Amino acid sequence: MTPSIHCFNATERISFGEPATTAVLKELDRTDSQRVFVLGSRSVAMTPSYQAIIRALGPRCVGQFTSITAHVPQSCVLEGAQAVRSAHADVLLAIGGGSVIDATKVMLVALRKDLSTPAQLHEAAVFAASDGSVRPADAALWLRMIAVPTTLSAAEFTWFAGCSDTTARVKEIFGYPMTAPRAVICDPLVTLDTPMSLFLSSGIKAVDHAAEFMAMLNVDPSVDAFGTAALALLAKGLPRVLANPADLDARLDCQRGMAMSIRILEFGARVGASHAIGHVFGAHAGVGHGYTSCVLLPAVMRYNKVVNAQKQQMIAQAMGCAGMEAADAIEQLVRSLNLPTRIRDVGVKHEDFQAIADKVMHDFGIKNNPRPVTQTSQLVEILESAW
Repeated sequence: MTPSIHCFNATERISFGEPATTAVLKELDRTDSQRVFVLGSRSVAMTPSYQAIIRALGPRCVGQFTSITAHVPQSCVLEGAQAVRSAHADVLLAIGGGSVIDATKVMLVALRKDLSTPAQLHEAAVFAASDGSVRPADAALWLRMIAVPTTLSAAEFTWFAGCSDTTARVKEIFGYPMTAPRAVICDPLVTLDTPMSLFLSSGIKAVDHAAEFMAMLNVDPSVDAFGTAALALLAKGLPRVLANPADLDARLDCQRGMAMSIRILEFGARVGASHAIGHVFGAHAGVGHGYTSCVLLPAVMRYNKVVNAQKQQMIAQAMGCAGMEAADAIEQLVRSLNLPTRIRDVGVKHEDFQAIADKVMHDFGIKNNPRPVTQTSQLVEILESAW
């Protein structure tokens, strides 16, 4: 018998398919929020969808910060937090992909703890003992976020975020339950403004979530149920979006699949080596998280097969590739989306493998890999196989 506990984070509502312009206003009315501070990136702020939401907010919008950049550098978080302080907002609205939403989460930590320096941020970076279902005693005092995701990164469904120390070239993890968005609004219309390669590669990140969760051993049956459904939606939906970018039903299927893939966290499953190495690729070499999954997930699946072959059969079958190796099914999907499949193609240097492996050994994800990783030589083996 394998006991399990289902844990749920502080997110109250998830909207699928309703236009963001109306769904955001409904959420503001539901919580009587009057002073909205909007966060995004420069590229997102130029899109029609972002501008439409700003117009819909009208006088409720008390400020904007659109200088969030990839991999969430500390300077970006501190600058944004100061802008929010000055505006006296009562809710934050994050519009964008994983970097925007993660940056907003870390800003919430900085605001609650009154942090204003990189050293203070470093001291506040805690994750190992965090439990997203445990509300802290000061829960009512935290500023909250509404998230409107423009990619399939799934950052909006978690209570933790990465923030990069650009000097040390490492990503620190902040795990605080009240940083989970109060509401998530998944509108496929908003994703029309996202570059195709970014949308599709973030979709492979969602595949990575489902596959790594399913690859774990001795987990709750809900893991396989949600993972199977998520992989089916993503494996069919992503090629449909590539074939017809205006297909909103396909985009919504991808959003539903993404949400199901990350909500497997609620059933106790955790990510493994693909995510752990990917975290380091981002901070060390500036590789986008979707691309890290494209080049790493098949290699990690091949490495782990010796201990979880049966689980990998389930993964391939869920993707509509019964009889194939899971690694081959994933690689086939990546290639069909015109995305990179080798490490050499995403800007990582071969001579950096040992330095990368050293950093990965300190990432929380590596401790959960189905096949134990206890030495950096094992990580170098995975990297070499994906080179």
